[in-house]
Amino acid sequence: MTTSDFHLTGAYAPVHDELTAFDLPVTGALPPELTGWYLRNGPNPRGDSKHWFTGDGMVHGVRLERGRAAWYRNRWVRTESFDDPDLKLYNEDGTRNLHSSVANTHVVNHAGRTLALVESSLPYEITTDLETVGVYDFGGELADAMTAHPKICPATGELHFFGYGSITAPHVGYYRADAAGKLVVRQPIDVPGLTMMHDFGLTAEHVVFYDLPVVFDRASVGRGMPYRWDTGYGARLGVLRRDRPEAGVRWLEIEPCYVFHTLNAFDTPDGRIVVHVMRYDHQWWAGHEDPPASLWRWTIDLAAGTVTEDRLDDRPGEFPRIDDRLTGSDARFGHVTGHDVLRRYDLHAGTATEHVFAPGRVPGEAVFVPAERGEGWLLTYVHDAAEERSDLVVLDAGNLAAAPVATVHLPQRVPAGFHGNWLPDA
Repeated sequence: MTTSDFHLTGAYAPVHDELTAFDLPVTGALPPELTGWYLRNGPNPRGDSKHWFTGDGMVHGVRLERGRAAWYRNRWVRTESFDDPDLKLYNEDGTRNLHSSVANTHVVNHAGRTLALVESSLPYEITTDLETVGVYDFGGELADAMTAHPKICPATGELHFFGYGSITAPHVGYYRADAAGKLVVRQPIDVPGLTMMHDFGLTAEHVVFYDLPVVFDRASVGRGMPYRWDTGYGARLGVLRRDRPEAGVRWLEIEPCYVFHTLNAFDTPDGRIVVHVMRYDHQWWAGHEDPPASLWRWTIDLAAGTVTEDRLDDRPGEFPRIDDRLTGSDARFGHVTGHDVLRRYDLHAGTATEHVFAPGRVPGEAVFVPAERGEGWLLTYVHDAAEERSDLVVLDAGNLAAAPVATVHLPQRVPAGFHGNWLPDA
């Protein structure tokens, strides 16, 4: 990713109208049990934007009801800084103003609240109709930024997340909210510098942090992403026990690299930890071409104090997702998005299948939705360059190469964006 203006043109260009459209046309047949909301967040700058990551957040949503596409909506997340452009990023004492936010990266639901996230601020609560409720700080208990990639433990219902970005140490904090949404764990994490820590790993017994050599660059503030590659920083994985977070983190060195996104992590019966990630050789290294990400496996042996690093595929991809009900366990299948393809990895067999889209049709992140019978579906927004429009495409995850199960035709283009979720009816 670069700081060029690619994010203001083509499939990335913002849309200017907030629309509501009902009874959307559908090609194929929507499975009746798909009743809920598909929400996806992404940058949609209203004006000047120096980087794809910094545009104002806009959520695009489709409501499905028992075989029909009931509506489409798109709304900006109206944060305090959206409504007040003069709201500063930093307070007078130099601390981050956590209410100043673009809220453009993810949408998650926990304990009855739907949260729009960006890692530099507090969450903003929205409704399933995409109206902004306001900043959410866990009842005044959270005074830190919140990662855009929190993880819900399927066994406990707990929400695990971290915050980073403090100019002063500790730069990172680990947090846990119980199934009811009450913040119950706050644990500082010591790292030697302020790095861009975008995601992490969660297993049944451990939390895995990535301390990687993309470091804060104060000179770049206001000119794009304020981070750069630091060849001298090193790279480490940090392991925290879920049952004893106060015991601190154990760090293990790895080869320098960068990771935006985790596919999954789990504990093995023999006491190791396996983490699947989309790994870049480096990121934002001046004078070096930015490489694509590909699927890698880290195997952490705490007894030996080592990490084994294995590249599982050389094909590029990003936005990895699993069946979220299997977070932290040995999930067999993982799904990754390429330029014109969705790829389904069988992590046990070491194989992959693909759905290749027609020329000019580009998918976004694909969210897995389980079925009552059979495997489940993948939902993704697909941009059609020739038609300058977008569709919500539903694919059979167990027969990925087949034609789409259904295609919902949207009333406008959905710009290329980041992450979202399926929110089923309760």
